[in-house]
Amino acid sequence: QVQLVESGGGLVQPGGSLRLSCAASGSFFNIEDMGWYRQAPGKQRELVAAITSSSSTNYADSVKGRFTISRDNAVNTVYLQMNSLKPEDTAVYYCNAEILRPIIGSIVYWGQGTQVTVSS
Repeated sequence: QVQLVESGGGLVQPGGSLRLSCAASGSFFNIEDMGWYRQAPGKQRELVAAITSSSSTNYADSVKGRFTISRDNAVNTVYLQMNSLKPEDTAVYYCNAEILRPIIGSIVYWGQGTQVTVSS
């Protein structure tokens, strides 16, 4: 079994910062692409940032220059550093990862989500 466990969400004032973490555990060969998505009330889930196994990154235009995605392969963890947060960043943030497992191959897994609220 594979699990993605997120942490680091919370309430922050506009202009503040938060760091999200997502750790993968279980039985697998390696982790390929990883990413962060978010879903605000009444809106569709959208990609925030993604990072490949070779650490190439991609960002939504709305977060470029403010958010940074990174990964530590030694501990199977992806991070999202969020700076200069705005009220419109308020959403549930989900991590996902494409994980190569024995026999069954690559599967995309999702974390349970962590709430980020930006408000004064």
